[in-house]
Amino acid sequence: MNRNYLGRLSEYDPLHSYLQHDIQPQLSGTSGGSTYRVFRLNGSNDVYLYEDRNTGTKVIGKFFLSQRKKDAVKAVSRLTREFDNLCMMRDYGLTGHPHHIVRPLGRNYSLNALLVTEYCDGELLSEVILEVIHNGDHGKLYYKLTALAYFLSAFHNRTAIGVGIEFHQDCDYMNRLIDRLLAIGAIGVGEAHELHWLRDQWRKQPRMWEDQKVLVHGDATPENFMFGKELQVVAFDLERTKRADRVFDTGRIAGELKHFFMRATGNKDAAEPFIGHFLWEYACHFPNRDSAFRSITGRIPFYMGITLLRIARNNWIEPEYRHRLIREAKECLKRF
Repeated sequence: MNRNYLGRLSEYDPLHSYLQHDIQPQLSGTSGGSTYRVFRLNGSNDVYLYEDRNTGTKVIGKFFLSQRKKDAVKAVSRLTREFDNLCMMRDYGLTGHPHHIVRPLGRNYSLNALLVTEYCDGELLSEVILEVIHNGDHGKLYYKLTALAYFLSAFHNRTAIGVGIEFHQDCDYMNRLIDRLLAIGAIGVGEAHELHWLRDQWRKQPRMWEDQKVLVHGDATPENFMFGKELQVVAFDLERTKRADRVFDTGRIAGELKHFFMRATGNKDAAEPFIGHFLWEYACHFPNRDSAFRSITGRIPFYMGITLLRIARNNWIEPEYRHRLIREAKECLKRF
């Protein structure tokens, strides 16, 4: 996990008192004499690591209200939702080894809507993917994707409730992506009509309605999963956890893999062996692996397509590559 050292937290900062008296005792049993070093994580202006120089303990602080995100009402809602979701998923037994949801240690609405969680050490999925692309150790990524498939199957299967999928919700999400791409000039009206037509073809497919709802992570990107030893997976950023099709998560991982490899290598098919492996490993956690694999892969193209559209809407994407993402999204969506 990349970090940039920013300096020491002033003892006169209200955050210092909160960390020392409310958070530190949960970790070290003491609340006195703390001096905190501050690091910005992964280039984010909203997420920081705080390290107590005296005890060596570390915590993560995530601010939902910031210069980038100025809506105080929305910040309160997002903080409440993420804190509650972390607690909920830990109550499903996703703690310890091999499946672990980070432990929430506190929330403080008066400190720019701050969430504090435990610190966990390990490699982000994004770091593993980039290492494999550049160094060629394919075995490492296969192994880590096996671990991630194991984690997500537990996340999903433990939370199934026997209620059918409402696929129209994901169609509505696709509508919002199309509207955003139109707004930034990434697509024209003709392409928007084409995407709406493709959406409707998927809506007609019975298989998109046949599974049951589960709780999904909701933001299953390579920045939100960390690997420890062996099959250990640590997950965080559960703000968008919701009930949906399990392929909302697995399809996003597949789409992100395609994006990472396509952007780095120029080859749109370079990620296919890893995507296939990930989905096959996920399917092994069902009574009938072959049937589960067929069901999941039958729905994957839609969710890969909307993942590529989701990535394309980001302002850091170069125009030429954005158009390539949109073309690949349409290729996925045509596989109904």
